[in-house]
Amino acid sequence: MDITVAHPVVAVPTSDSITKQSPGLSARRKNSGLGDALFFNITRAFAVFTLLTLVGIIISLLISSWPSLQRFGISFLWHAEWNPPAQHFGALIPIYGTLVTSIIALAIAVPVSFGIALFLTELSPRWLRRPLGTAIELLAAIPSIVYGMWGLLVFAPFFGQYVQPVLAATLGNIPLVGTLFRGPSLGIGLLSAGIILAIMIIPFIAAVMRDVFSVTPSLLKESAYALGATTWEVTRKVVLPYTKVGVIGGVMLGLGRALGETMAVTFVIGNTNFLNNASLFSPGNSITSALANEFQEADPGLHSAALIELGLILFLITFLVLAASKWLLLRLSRGEGSRT
Repeated sequence: MDITVAHPVVAVPTSDSITKQSPGLSARRKNSGLGDALFFNITRAFAVFTLLTLVGIIISLLISSWPSLQRFGISFLWHAEWNPPAQHFGALIPIYGTLVTSIIALAIAVPVSFGIALFLTELSPRWLRRPLGTAIELLAAIPSIVYGMWGLLVFAPFFGQYVQPVLAATLGNIPLVGTLFRGPSLGIGLLSAGIILAIMIIPFIAAVMRDVFSVTPSLLKESAYALGATTWEVTRKVVLPYTKVGVIGGVMLGLGRALGETMAVTFVIGNTNFLNNASLFSPGNSITSALANEFQEADPGLHSAALIELGLILFLITFLVLAASKWLLLRLSRGEGSRT
């Protein structure tokens, strides 16, 4: 005898039936799609606005500096003469001062910031981390003009009377390098401006390094400690490789601040358009200090165009620095891929 078992038929709901049964679901889907499209277009408009602003700045700088570009051409970059009455202008001394002071600032600020970040994340007692970190971050809130006044009235006299003679008597006797540390101890100059810039950018670099060091997984560090690694070995072989992108970003943030700083540099750099020797003790000039000192009093025409061309050069220098940092990060990521 055959026994036939009837299997129950399960009806699978279709999208049409769901829509018919719950009309509110269709409305929510339409509203969700409209919201996504609106959000996408708004964010895209912000991105396009940023690019248009950048392009507008470049075009305005090119138009305003066009008389200087036509008159001096590319030779504007390596001519040292800056003589407004004679209408002779060259950007060598401001470019030199900008690059030298920024390099000095980085050479001092990067190791100091690294030491601060390493101490706060690995070595500092727990009760000291928060107040010390807050104190370092508060240094970033001090206006640049305060740094400049302190540098001119307090730091420069002390530096010229006690520090520069010692540097001249020690480092000044070293062949080749000694040329950088010879000359009269005036207190102001390229070295003083670089040190003030270093003090200003240390809070930015140290804060970024501390934050990226703190996101390193504890499991990685504890595993290295379990294998007998020291604190320096853990930092060099675990923390730095894991956080190198953030570290480079922090250094580039500090470099951008150093390149664009105006008032603090104007107070202590000396503001002279003469390049007598390669000594870091000698007064100099930078692009930002030249703009701050002369732009208000510049005559319309070639003088104003030359100053605006200095601004264009500073913009290009900043762009090249950011492009170089991006290229370095790409090389690091490719190197990691090849090792993997």
